[in-house]
Amino acid sequence: MDKISRLPDELLVKVLTFLPTKEAVSSSILSKRWEHIWKWLPKLEYDDQHYSESERKRLRCFIVRSLPLHKAHVIESLRLKLSNSHYFKPQVIKWIVATAVSRNVRELDISYSSYPEKLNTLPSNVYTSKSLVVLKLSDWILLAVPPMVCLPSLKTLQLQQVAYFNEESLQRLLSNCPALEELKVDIWKDDNTRKFTIIVPSLQRLSLFIPFDYGIDGLVIKTPSLKYFKLRVHSSSSHYCLVEHMPNLIEAYIDVEFPNIKSLIESITSVKRLEICLEVLYEEGIVFSQLEHLKLCRCKDCTSNLLVRLLKDSPNLRVLNLYEMIDHYYCGIIPWNPPSTVPACMLSSLQIFNWSAYSGVPGERDLAIYMLKNASHLKTATILSDECDIPELEMLKELAFSSRASTTCEFMFD
Repeated sequence: MDKISRLPDELLVKVLTFLPTKEAVSSSILSKRWEHIWKWLPKLEYDDQHYSESERKRLRCFIVRSLPLHKAHVIESLRLKLSNSHYFKPQVIKWIVATAVSRNVRELDISYSSYPEKLNTLPSNVYTSKSLVVLKLSDWILLAVPPMVCLPSLKTLQLQQVAYFNEESLQRLLSNCPALEELKVDIWKDDNTRKFTIIVPSLQRLSLFIPFDYGIDGLVIKTPSLKYFKLRVHSSSSHYCLVEHMPNLIEAYIDVEFPNIKSLIESITSVKRLEICLEVLYEEGIVFSQLEHLKLCRCKDCTSNLLVRLLKDSPNLRVLNLYEMIDHYYCGIIPWNPPSTVPACMLSSLQIFNWSAYSGVPGERDLAIYMLKNASHLKTATILSDECDIPELEMLKELAFSSRASTTCEFMFD
């Protein structure tokens, strides 16, 4: 301990950052040398999950005593995972957050659970912070964005199952984040917001999740700089949808169930890597000229027709994966209807074909044989079998001895 105590303050502070905040503060009792080191901690974390009421009381007393003594001019991060209880009432949490913002906090990560259920707001200085770079909010928080809002340094914003004061709240917040690069929005199923407008010229990563059967009225997305796009919307109702073209898009994850998908599909034609599951078939005339990696979920009735269209519309496709997205389930036997002409990518660029959860039923078998028979530049074909009535050896023989367009294709079956 004596050798460690001789280290410069900066190194001792770094050592303490590897400890939970409460333990780091308790180091002050070690010796006179350690008495004030903790006050310069750049990262603070408070978590009362799974605490008893007596433990919450001690944690509250600890925060109230220690936070005013903190001296760091910049707090790199404050993480709160607290619950609404007798000791952590909304005004206490507001005070903690407001104090951190006044100390030029760069990252705020706030998760607030409430029993009984009650929404809580943030202190107003959060919305005018010049230092804030990362803001993550989840659970029982009400996003009541004031008229005066400006977050000039904010680059990452995550809103997971929070509530919105009105339909303009999200749009107002986003329009005052000129440097925003990453946005993640998971809509709370009990929220009453029905129109979502995301217009952020600087945005590079966007993830939007709207839960199953959520009554959405309109969706507008204008993000010309986007490189990564994840969209999960499951809504049977018809609604307004305008998604503008994303010329810089590299990777997209699309899992949607709503009728009007024209502008959505047209917006992602520049994508290079695509994971997709659609309830309806998109219109003809769309070309994915840069698409190289395609992962297609096979759970929908239109999967066979969708695969044919994507193969025809992706002339430079190199990798094809057939699989099931998380929480998706195969709907049953889907007949394979081969195209009248072999898609160009199968004759020139397709090199890798992977299929997971293969069952060997007639439609699947016909598709697998078609791929092997017509993909003339195929290097590897990997098929992972699923539990089924057909013995694996029989499936293996059927595919292994089928004709192949590529004489160098390595066939793997597991």
